[in-house]
Amino acid sequence: MEFGFEVLALLALAAFVAGTIDALAGGGGLITIPALMAAGIPPVQAIATNKLQSSFGTTSAVLAFARQGRIDFRRFLWPVVGAFTGSVGGAIAIQRVDPSFLSGLVPVLLVAMAAYFLLGPKASEAERHARLGHAALVTIMFALGFYDGFFGPGTGSFMATALVALFGMGLVSATAHTKLLNLASNVAALATLVIGGKVLWSVGLVMAVASIAGGQLGAHLALGRAGARLIRPLLVVMSLVLTTKLLMEPGNPLVEWARSI
Repeated sequence: MEFGFEVLALLALAAFVAGTIDALAGGGGLITIPALMAAGIPPVQAIATNKLQSSFGTTSAVLAFARQGRIDFRRFLWPVVGAFTGSVGGAIAIQRVDPSFLSGLVPVLLVAMAAYFLLGPKASEAERHARLGHAALVTIMFALGFYDGFFGPGTGSFMATALVALFGMGLVSATAHTKLLNLASNVAALATLVIGGKVLWSVGLVMAVASIAGGQLGAHLALGRAGARLIRPLLVVMSLVLTTKLLMEPGNPLVEWARSI
């Protein structure tokens, strides 16, 4: 597939905004996946290409947090392995799903993610006693890794929420470790989808450059505790607008099914 300069520029802008949001609160895929699909890219290729660009942006955020000493790599070794393994399974599963099914499923998942960001619990800054043990942490990250490999948007927010609500971490620490876990799941899914020949490299690399810049900005804002209050409403508005765009595409199977009943 070939794309004009205007389309690539808009996709790069989407990746920059998504990289910033993803480093700060997670959920950047709510912007990039609908943007890729709105550019005419089929769902599986859109998800695969999104993994390429988001892997660069997440790496950028991990490096920024690591330089500040915010990541405990030893403690999170096995949760990282769990997220990586689960993501491989999810990426294999998505390549076996009918593309028309995905075209109808993606808008549903996006609306569900928007509802989560609008109504979901807000994280706290205070460290608390963990409700679950290390084995549960590995298991939960395996499950979220599978989701990330299969679809992706909102994974970072789900991980951060779990670390805060179930494992007693403060918001900044949870955000930093979420980037590490999300990087593992991104890389695993990307490698699996590359083997499957699903990645659009030219588009993904252009978006990756913008995503790196956005990841650095988002990590800086997260460490400075600035701008977080704007992220949730922005994600909700963007996801709903872009979902509407997808549903307006001719032949969307979800719309056709709704008309049939």
